[in-house]
Amino acid sequence: MENYGNGASTGQIHTGPRRVQPGFSAEDMFVSREDREVLRPLAERVATLAASPQMESKRQLWRDVNALKRGRPVILCEPENGWNEIITETQMQCRGKMARHWEMDLRKEIFIGEVMGDDRPVEAYFNVPATFATDNWGVEVVEHESESQDGAKSWDPPIKDYDKDLSKLEMPTIEIDWQTSNKNYAIAQAVLGDILEVRQRSSWFFTLGITREIVKLRGLMNLYTDFYQHPDGLKELLGFISRANLAKIDFLEQNELLCLNNDGTYVGSGGLGYTDELPQTGFDGKVRLRDLWGFTESQETVNVSPAMYEEFVFPVEKPIMERFGLTCYGCCEELHTRWQVVKHHPNLRRVSCSPWADVSKMSANLADQFIFSWKPMPTPLSSPNPDWEAVRQEMRTVFEQTRENIVEVIMKDNHTLGNTPENVVTWCRIAQEEALRVAA
Repeated sequence: MENYGNGASTGQIHTGPRRVQPGFSAEDMFVSREDREVLRPLAERVATLAASPQMESKRQLWRDVNALKRGRPVILCEPENGWNEIITETQMQCRGKMARHWEMDLRKEIFIGEVMGDDRPVEAYFNVPATFATDNWGVEVVEHESESQDGAKSWDPPIKDYDKDLSKLEMPTIEIDWQTSNKNYAIAQAVLGDILEVRQRSSWFFTLGITREIVKLRGLMNLYTDFYQHPDGLKELLGFISRANLAKIDFLEQNELLCLNNDGTYVGSGGLGYTDELPQTGFDGKVRLRDLWGFTESQETVNVSPAMYEEFVFPVEKPIMERFGLTCYGCCEELHTRWQVVKHHPNLRRVSCSPWADVSKMSANLADQFIFSWKPMPTPLSSPNPDWEAVRQEMRTVFEQTRENIVEVIMKDNHTLGNTPENVVTWCRIAQEEALRVAA
């Protein structure tokens, strides 16, 4: 049996003391000849899809949206956990653990390009992340998992007393296992590099928002009461997390670990990064923060007053947003209540309009100066028999309300498709029909 090296393919930021993500066990870290013969035809299908004129048209749709050019709403569907129902274990052919992981990635691209029906282009590259780990604040967040693999977690926040515990906090650092990372890249290059562009790309963070870290360290209910009972301690903790996030992105920039996200990279809480505005003037191949899309949010403070958001949260988000060339704000929180503050974030372009947002108010707020990133409720797709007429009517109503906006529709947060994979295809078809209708 012919092997193609060894190496782990994943890296994550962990909660708790430093540990390097092991990825796959030693016996799994290779691609057999048989698995190679499965992966290469899949990669060829991806490359063929990526080269089609249809994909270039889709890329242009995103460039236009990101440039605030009015046109039809663009559609993006991210099945998330629903992928496990679209591409099942019985469909997978590779036997090696790492090869199966790669096979899933390639099959997702093929489904997107051949079946899904949204506006996401297929690209002729294959991203291989680095293996890395971080310290997490110098204190341990003890998590308690439910018996269900996809169930909820509880945790013990380590900051019990501001006076006693804040001094325990340490700035997180990133440790990269370059030996493993480079071996993994070499494997991918050997197996797929003559078909797809193999890129060593890592997502070092999803969000640079501050409050999700506060919830881990202090607890959600404590956070809410701290606004009243311990405002000085809370401000000190918020400031520490903000400075830590700034230190992290400075480290990534200084060590040339950043990669451009002005392509098909998923940016913010929804949307693709295609833009001619990035990288900025003076780019010489070394990626700077100002050459990138940035993202913050504060979902955890959804029930906090706009005044408290402005006093406590906005001042620690703003220095982070200032570092990026274009920025995205918001996720599941409703922003119509705090828009008068949020709108002052620098370089703001993409604004999340969650299922709980007041569409009429956000439409007026955003006008044609920001992207109206609408996130419909994913609940209908979780049923084996969705009410498709209700889905269509909601979409038609929102599209009518947002005729003067720059609109993207992001279907996300799908934990299940009700074991009915065709739900995403039907949703995309309805969304496309309604988008074309409103643009006529």
